[in-house]
Amino acid sequence: MADHYLAIIDLGSNSARLVIEEFVDQHYQEIYRTKTDTRLAAGMGSACQLQEAPMARTLAVLRDYVQTIASYENCRTIAIATAAVRVARNQADFLARVAETTGITLRVLSGQEEAHYDYLGVRASLPAVEQAVILDTGGASIELIAYRQRGPEAEVSLPFGAVSLTEKYGLADQIHQADIDQACQDITADYAQQAAFLKAQQGQPVILLGGANRSLARMANMADLHGASLSKEAVERFFTAISQKSRAEREQLAGLEKNRADIIISGLLPVLNLIRFIDAPRVIFSESGVREGLISELLAAYG
Repeated sequence: MADHYLAIIDLGSNSARLVIEEFVDQHYQEIYRTKTDTRLAAGMGSACQLQEAPMARTLAVLRDYVQTIASYENCRTIAIATAAVRVARNQADFLARVAETTGITLRVLSGQEEAHYDYLGVRASLPAVEQAVILDTGGASIELIAYRQRGPEAEVSLPFGAVSLTEKYGLADQIHQADIDQACQDITADYAQQAAFLKAQQGQPVILLGGANRSLARMANMADLHGASLSKEAVERFFTAISQKSRAEREQLAGLEKNRADIIISGLLPVLNLIRFIDAPRVIFSESGVREGLISELLAAYG
């Protein structure tokens, strides 16, 4: 392989990530990782318009990432964008600004592509789990993948996530149970109507990806997150406890990044309602997802 390094920029709805991999002995080994909260999806609302302040923050982060990548010779760059850019009505203008100011050409993943890369990443890193439902909770979408005996049965994306749910139901600061109840009702309706395949997954575990779900693992004091699990009852207890706290109190929680305190309630609603919907006995945490799926595809292409 001509490229000695691989840089992956993953531009999500809540944060941007850069990982740099070194190609060694026919596989990639991660040597650098960084994450920056951009809240690109903030303020999009029903108009589905990326707002100027989040776009400016994101462009500044991408410029920094380009400078970091430039310090590695023979480095191939793959740059992807997900839900916020995918649904934005001003997508073309934003992509043009990114290209003009950073030189980056963003590949906007479809919801099905994002779900498939999640599946590839999990398949490569959790081979012992033969049947499960994967849930990737992002800022403006969730991806759901049901698989059995190492093959996907369904790969879908639904248009809600930690940032969009927070804004829609007012779950950033003081939490009202009525707002949580309404959000749960709507999420369950989406599961039933748009992801009917889930009804065939009763009693299966849920594999969790995404920042909100990683926060859950850290709050549960899991030192080694990947492959660790929590019971359904433990997830319910954690959610109940944090939903009764104010934003200021959530900011002090061990394991929770302070800048996630405003979106953690909404970030956990998808998993909370999914485990109820399919009566999942436990959740399993994965640190592998879209980026690892991209690497898996790339390595397979090189044979």
